[in-house]
Amino acid sequence: MKTNEIKIGETYTAKVTDKVVPVRIDKENPRGGWDATNLHTNRPVRIKNAQRLRNRVAVPKDEEKPAAKQPVKKKLTAAERKARVNQAQAKASKPAPAVKKANVPKEKKLSLIDAAVQVLGQSGGGGEPMGTKQMVEKITEQGLWSPRSGGKTPHATLYSAILRELQKKGKDARFQKTERGKFALATGKI
Repeated sequence: MKTNEIKIGETYTAKVTDKVVPVRIDKENPRGGWDATNLHTNRPVRIKNAQRLRNRVAVPKDEEKPAAKQPVKKKLTAAERKARVNQAQAKASKPAPAVKKANVPKEKKLSLIDAAVQVLGQSGGGGEPMGTKQMVEKITEQGLWSPRSGGKTPHATLYSAILRELQKKGKDARFQKTERGKFALATGKI
C-alpha cells in the first residue's frame, strides 16, 4: 500500500511477526509510521512503513470492540534482570533444611588394625608374636571385625597396614616386627 491511502481508524491486514493479522490504525507515530492495535491479541503494534500493510479489511461492528485488554509485559532493565537471576541462583543453591535427628552417638566400628592390637594384647601381654593370617582368624572368631565387602585377603591388608604404621611412626608404633611375617605388640603399647 501507499502512505497516502492509509486512514486512521481503519482496519488493514498487516504482517506482524511473520503472520498476517488484522490491525486497526490508531494514530500516527511521531517517529514515522503508525501506532496500531493487533485485533487478534489486542496488543499495541507499530507499523513503521506502508509496505507492511497488505489491504483494507471491512470488520463487522462486533469485532471492532476490543476484547479485554491483556496486560503488556514490562521490559526489565539490565539491573532488574541481573537481580532476578541472582535471586534464582541463590534459591537454587540453598540446600534443603536438614531434618534433625536425635543425637544418638553412632557405634564406632573397630578397624582391622585396632582389632589386631586387641588380639595381640590378649595373647599373653604382647609376648607371643603372630602372623597376620592368625590375627585375622582370631579377630573374626571373636567378632571384633568382619570384612564389609567380603574381601578375600584381609590378612594382606592387615600386613600392609602394620608395615605402614611401623614406617610412619617408627619408635611410636604399636607393633614391632619380631621375625619375617610375624608381629608382636611393642613394649608398653596396648
